[in-house]
Order: sequence, then structure tokens, then C-alpha cells
Amino acid sequence: MKRCPTCGRTYTDLSLNFCLEDGTPLSSDPPAGPDPNATIRYPSPRDTAEPPPTEIYHPAPAVTARPAPPPPPPPPRPQQDTQEQQQYSPTPTLAPRKKSNAVWWILGGLAALVVIGIGLVVMIIALASLGANTNTANINSNNREANRNANANTNANANANVANANMTTTPSGPFLDDFSEKKWTVGTSPYGRIWYDNDEYHMSSKKDTYIVMHAPSDDYSTENATVKATARSVDGSVPSAGFGMMVHCGYSKTKELEYYALLIYPSNDPEYSIILHRNGAETQLVPRTKSSAIKPGSTPNQLEVRIRGNDLAFYVNGQSLTHISDTANYRRGRVGFYTSGETEVAFDNLEIDR
Repeated sequence: MKRCPTCGRTYTDLSLNFCLEDGTPLSSDPPAGPDPNATIRYPSPRDTAEPPPTEIYHPAPAVTARPAPPPPPPPPRPQQDTQEQQQYSPTPTLAPRKKSNAVWWILGGLAALVVIGIGLVVMIIALASLGANTNTANINSNNREANRNANANTNANANANVANANMTTTPSGPFLDDFSEKKWTVGTSPYGRIWYDNDEYHMSSKKDTYIVMHAPSDDYSTENATVKATARSVDGSVPSAGFGMMVHCGYSKTKELEYYALLIYPSNDPEYSIILHRNGAETQLVPRTKSSAIKPGSTPNQLEVRIRGNDLAFYVNGQSLTHISDTANYRRGRVGFYTSGETEVAFDNLEIDR
């Protein structure tokens, strides 16, 4: 036996030379028995803050009886055997049940339900058809009654309006636009600027060109109508090619402008002209002609065109200027406004009386 002279720990493994607790070289004890009066020395308390040193344990060799090794496992059986084992495993199976005649009863019942359903559908359709015929008869009866009432009302009212070829009625009284509502197009283009100001419609063209604007809808149609509007130069200057009102405004099949226009030049010696725009070009039907009916400067002038079929009569401030025949056969179209040059002009109080 060996002993550690520092901690007193004893070891029976004679192959150890150092203490496993503190590493002190071991000393061999004499074979004499232990001294019962010897002082027992306890090892110093271990520092728990750090882990204990690693102990190398070498157990004393001992001879023990080892059990016999188990026999090697049998080699795996071929896959065929496993399949055969699964196939012929003694798992109980149920014998196939005999087909019952209830299947045929069920199929027969389903067929009967289908036949009954078809019959119900046919019955519902027949009832609906009878109801529809009844409603149609009632509607026809009501329509006949309404027609009788309408005819009676028509005969009673000798002044009733007559529908036109498009089955629309012409509203009684003139169509008015005082430009308090912004219905017409506004904006800036390469040809000029258009805007609303103080309940007037203002237009200003670019230099050496002109600008036109058509009305926004067919409510402004000029067919067989008397059209009136006031026009004025804002600063009293005169546009290079005049300004005024157009009628029968539209577009050709090739998208060219079409219209007749009454233009005025309110200088100190006022003038007017009548032009036709057709096939992309303007033609002066009546060249610039002096008229005392036109008020000079910035004073508003009322422009008027009275249209009856192909005849167009032109007025300023209620005084007749001239009249022409609609040789271009425009007839339909809308009202519009025209100006040229950089002079700002304003239009107001448009009235169309049919």
C-alpha cells in the first residue's frame, strides 16, 4: 500500500507514484497494521470557486469471469421469405360477404326519385309559363289602357309638342347659358388660351393665328334656330382677323373644321365679315364691310344669326347686316366662338331659340 504524506490518502494500486489529490509523491507503508493511535488528517477544504483538478483513475487489474459472447445473429432472410411471411401471417381475415339484393332496391329508389324530380321540374315550368302569359296579358291590357289615355290627353291638348324624327321633344323656350357654370372647355394649347373669368368665357389666340371653340354638347345645336351672344374686346383693341360667333360647327369626315362665322372688328371705324371654313381653309363669303351697327372699343356687341333651313341672316345689336345661303349644306352643328391675334375677348349671355 502507498500513502500520500501530505493528505494521508492511501492507494492500493502499487503502480501509482503520485497522489491523485495534491500530486505529492507517494510513499510505501510498511506491512504492519495500522496504528489505532495515529492522528487522522483530513484534507484541506476544496476551493469551490474553481473546478477540482482532473483525477486520473487507474483501477487495479482484476481477473473476472467474462460471460460467453452471444451467438451471432442469424443472417437476414431473403425478401421473398419476408413477403411470404407477411402473406402467410396468421392475421385473421374476414371471408367476403355475399352481395345483398339491397343494392338493387337502392338503385331502383334513386331512379324513382329522378323520375319524380323531372316531373316536378316540368310542372314548375308549365306553371311559370302560365303565369308569364297571364302577366303578359295584363301588361298588354295596361298598355292598351295607357294608349287610350295618352290618345285622349293628346286630343284634349291641342298645343302638345310633336316629337321629332328621333323621337325626342324640343324643350319650350330658349336655351340659355350665362357662363355662370363652367361647361365649356378651358386650357392652354399651341394656338391660344381659354378660361372663365367673372361669369364670362374668355379667349386669347397666339400672334398671327386664330383659335375656335365649339360648344360642349348637342344642347347647343343651331339647326333652324336663332342664336344670340354678346362679345367684347377686353382692352378695346381689335384682333388682327376679328372675333365673333360661329354656327353649324362640326367636323368633316377627314376631321377638318366646318362652320359659318360672323366676325366683327370694333375699331373707330367698325367692320364685319362672314366666313366659311371648309376643307381646312377659310373663305370670306362677305369681305370686311363697314357698319355703324357695331359699337367700337370694349363695349359689348350682341351678335345674332337667324337660321331657317338653308338661309342664314346675320345681325349686330338687332340691326340686319346681310344674309347668305348654306351652300355647304352644313344645316346641323353647334354654336361656337372665334378670335384671332393676342387680344383678349370675352363672350356672355348665349341664347338659342328654336
